[in-house]
Amino acid sequence: MNETPASPRGSPTGPSTTTAPPRIARITDQLAAAARQLLGSDHAAVIVIEPVTDARVVATADYEANSAPDAMLIERVIHQGQGVLGTPAAVTENTGKAVGPSVSWMAAPIRAGGCVLGAIVLQADRPGAFPGAALTTLQVLATQAAVALEQGWLLELLSQGKREWEQTIDAIREAFCVVGPNAVIRRANVAFSVFAKHSVLELRDRSVLDVLPAPCAAPVRKALAHPHGASPVEIAVGDRRYLFSVMPIGEPRDGTSVVVFEDQTERRRLQEQLVQSEKMSAVGQLIAGVAHDLNNPLASVVGFADYLVESAADVPPRLREPLRAIQQEADRAAKIVRNLLSFARKQERRRRVQGLEPILEATILLLNNEFLACHVTPTLEIEAGLPAVDVDANQIQQVVVNLLTNALQAVRASGVGSQVAVRAARWLDGVAVTVEDNGPGILPEFRERVFEPFFTTKPEGQGTGLGLAICNGIVAEHGGRLALADRPGTGATFRLELPGAAAGPEVQPVSPRPVGPLRVLVVDDEPHILHYMDATLTAWGHQVVVSTDGGEALDRLTAEGFDVIISDLRMPRMGGRDFFEALQRDHPEVAARVVFSTGDTIRDDALAFLEELGRPYLRKPFSLAELRGALASVPPRKAP
Repeated sequence: MNETPASPRGSPTGPSTTTAPPRIARITDQLAAAARQLLGSDHAAVIVIEPVTDARVVATADYEANSAPDAMLIERVIHQGQGVLGTPAAVTENTGKAVGPSVSWMAAPIRAGGCVLGAIVLQADRPGAFPGAALTTLQVLATQAAVALEQGWLLELLSQGKREWEQTIDAIREAFCVVGPNAVIRRANVAFSVFAKHSVLELRDRSVLDVLPAPCAAPVRKALAHPHGASPVEIAVGDRRYLFSVMPIGEPRDGTSVVVFEDQTERRRLQEQLVQSEKMSAVGQLIAGVAHDLNNPLASVVGFADYLVESAADVPPRLREPLRAIQQEADRAAKIVRNLLSFARKQERRRRVQGLEPILEATILLLNNEFLACHVTPTLEIEAGLPAVDVDANQIQQVVVNLLTNALQAVRASGVGSQVAVRAARWLDGVAVTVEDNGPGILPEFRERVFEPFFTTKPEGQGTGLGLAICNGIVAEHGGRLALADRPGTGATFRLELPGAAAGPEVQPVSPRPVGPLRVLVVDDEPHILHYMDATLTAWGHQVVVSTDGGEALDRLTAEGFDVIISDLRMPRMGGRDFFEALQRDHPEVAARVVFSTGDTIRDDALAFLEELGRPYLRKPFSLAELRGALASVPPRKAP
C-alpha cells in the first residue's frame, strides 16, 4: 500500500516525510513486489529521497510502523550507501515492545551516478530468512531500480513544470494563443477561450481566424501575414475595446506567433473621465473670470434696484411695481450665480455651524433647469425650528445634488414618475433630510449594493458607480449616515441623517450700530459701481470720494482723511491686495478702516487672503443691508 505514516522513532521515514507522486509510487510498488517474490520476504518498504526538498518519501510500505526496522539503521544505509543484513533490536515508542531475533531484515541503498536516491528494506517474520547472497541480489535489484527512479523523477519534474507553466499562463488576464503555420492554434490560455467563446480543447488545431469575433478576423489576418509582426491595433468588439498585437517567436521560417488581445475598455473609460475632468478644470478657470465679469454688472443692477425701491417716495407709483420686479429678479440672478460658483469652487473643507435651510434652497434653485427639462415638479418641505449642524456646506450640497440628480435620471430614463420631494425634519438632536421620488424604484437585488464603489445600474458609459460611494463617505466624515429607506410601492427614498452641532453659548443678534455722516473712499474700476455707491452713500448722508485705482487711492489718502475705505480686490493696475499691503506698511491706522469688495467668488487665493486678514468684506452683488453692516463694522476714526 502507498501511504505516508507518522514519523515515530523506529519508523523508516525519519523526521521529514512527504507523499510520493503517483508515478514514483507505481515504480516502487513494482520494485517491492519483485523483491518480495525474488527474495522471499514477508514485508517490504521503499524509501526515496525527493530531489528538490531532500525530504524522505515513504513510497511503498506494507508493514505497520511499530514493527518497522530502526530508522537510524535505514539512515545509515542511505548516508553510507552500503547494504545491511541483520536482526535489529529496536524498541518502538508506540508499544515499548522490543523487536527481537524473531524477525530478519535487510536493506540496500538505491544509487545512481554516485547519488543515493533512497533505500529498499525487506523484512521476514522468521529468523535467518535471508542468506548472505540475498543482500547481493537486493543490491543488484536496487541498482536496476535506480535507473527507473531517476527517469521517474525527471518525468515528474517535467510534468510539474508543465503544470506550473499552464497555471501561470491561465492566470494571465490577457487573452492570447500560440499559432503555427496557416494560423492554426497550438495552445491558448483560459482568457482566450472566454474571448473566443470556445473551450480550450475546442480551440486546438483550429484556425484562429475561424474562432475569433468577426471584427477581429481582418486585422489578425493582416498582422499574421507580416513576417515581423505588426504594431498594436485597437479593435472594437461590441461595447468593448481590445488592443491586439502579434509577436513572432522562434525562427521566422517556423511561422509561429503569439496573438494577444488586451481588454482596454476600463482604461479607455478612465482616460475619457480624465479628459472630462481636465475639461471641467478648464471650465472652472473660465468661470473664475466670467464670475467676476457677471458679478460686477449684477452689483450695479442689484444696488440701483435696492436704492430705487428704498427711495420709493421719490418714484412715481406706476414705476414702483416694475422696480420691485427688477429688484427681485436681480437678486434671483445674483443667487443663481452665487450658488453655481459656490458649488463649482474647489476649496479646502471648511465646516461651520449653520442651518440646512439655505443649503437645500440653494440646491433646488441650482437644479431648476434640470427639473424643467425632465418635466419634474420639485417640492421642498422644511420643518420649523430645526437645530443647526456643523457641516461643510459645499460637501453637503454635493450630496444633495447627487441624490437629486439620480432621482431625475431615474425618472427621465424610465418615463415613470414626475415628482421629487426634499423634506427636512428633526432627528434626535440633529436633522434628517429625505430625497424621495415616485420613479421606478430600485430592484431588491440591487438595494444592498447601491453604496458599493463602481456599482451602477446605469447603462455602460453613463455612470462611474462612484457618486453614492463618495456621498456615503462625506456623510460618514460628518458623523452622520446615508441610507436607502424601505419604501413600499414605487419610487426610491434616500435618507441623510446629520447630528446637531454642539451647543455653545447663545449669541444674541447684534443690530448694526447707527453711524453718523462719514467720509467714505470707494475704490473700484467699474464706473457703474462707483456711480451706484456714490448715489447710495450720498443719499444716506455720507461724503463720498471715488477712485478707479489703488495707486490713485493712496495719493488721496495721503492728502485727505477718511472714516471708511471700500476697495475692490481685483483692479487692472494696483489691486486691492497691493493697496492694503501698502497701507499696512505706511499707514497701519488707515488699514484698520478698509472694507473689501469682490466679485471673485471662485478663486481660493482671494478667499484665503480675505479670511486670513479677518477684515470685513462685501461679496458682489451685495444688498444695502450688507453695505450698512460693513460701514458699522469699521471702528470710528480717532479725532486728530
